[in-house]
Amino acid sequence: MKRMGVEALYCEPNTSRRNAQHKIWPYLLRGLKIERANQAWALDTTYIPMARGFVYLTAVVDWASRKVLSHRVAITLEAVHAVEALEEAFARYGLPDIVNTDQGSQFTAGAFTAAVLGPGHPAVDGRQGKLAR
Repeated sequence: MKRMGVEALYCEPNTSRRNAQHKIWPYLLRGLKIERANQAWALDTTYIPMARGFVYLTAVVDWASRKVLSHRVAITLEAVHAVEALEEAFARYGLPDIVNTDQGSQFTAGAFTAAVLGPGHPAVDGRQGKLAR
């Protein structure tokens, strides 16, 4: 089927759909050279097709090393899963200078923004933490 270009007729989830009520964040990585670990982390969510539907995989990746620092698999696309993955990465590897995501609703939700910008997290080496989108 793959060779013939035949695909299943089911809707694929749009994991990058943003919520119109959530703030749009600036993209801070344009022109920035990533040279060291914890300089910038990326979070993204994708879906994994299953026999009956799909599950969502959210991963935290260090841009310099390309290492997966933390991940969550869930049946819903909610901010709580991204927050859990991010908090686990914070606990294991410390705080990055920049957290980069797309404008997906799970990353623009108040719970996720609070996890990145909340008390205890903004201070990284004496500088204000940055949230890049």
